Amino acid sequence: MTIPMISSDASAAATVPAVPATAPVPEPREGSTAATATATSWDGLVAQVREAGLYPTEEQAERVTRAVLAALGEHVVGDERVDLARALPEEAARIVAAQVPAHQVPAAAEFVAELSRRLPNATHATARWDTTSVLGVLPGLIGDDLTHRLLAQLPSGYALLFGQAELSRAA
Repeated sequence: MTIPMISSDASAAATVPAVPATAPVPEPREGSTAATATATSWDGLVAQVREAGLYPTEEQAERVTRAVLAALGEHVVGDERVDLARALPEEAARIVAAQVPAHQVPAAAEFVAELSRRLPNATHATARWDTTSVLGVLPGLIGDDLTHRLLAQLPSGYALLFGQAELSRAA
């Protein structure tokens, strides 16, 4: 099996959207699963992504994590957006919260194509790898309920990016 990799040159990092340090981060609700999920640190999240994506460096895993979370932050709205930010480590929450929601959520394939344009030296295949490496660790961090709520808000096809089965309703 060939594992796609992205160039890890230092100049590529400048193309990932910057996140203002002042982006608001919602406080976790007492007793919610989101409150316990925030115990995972940013470094812990990046380490999980590095392991899931088999990235050779922490910097590469961090760059990919920032880009995918920024793209996701543009497409999640309402209570799910707030709850996602609450469930994530503070730095990840800032990335999500700093994004301006888009008017229309793209299909999963277009979401990946969008990331391939954002990430330096990325192809569609490497962008899909990066997307699933980041989104695939989120269910373990944010819990099943929020994961299912996010997937209900997103178009068909996103479940696979989150490492979940794509379920269809019986007619």
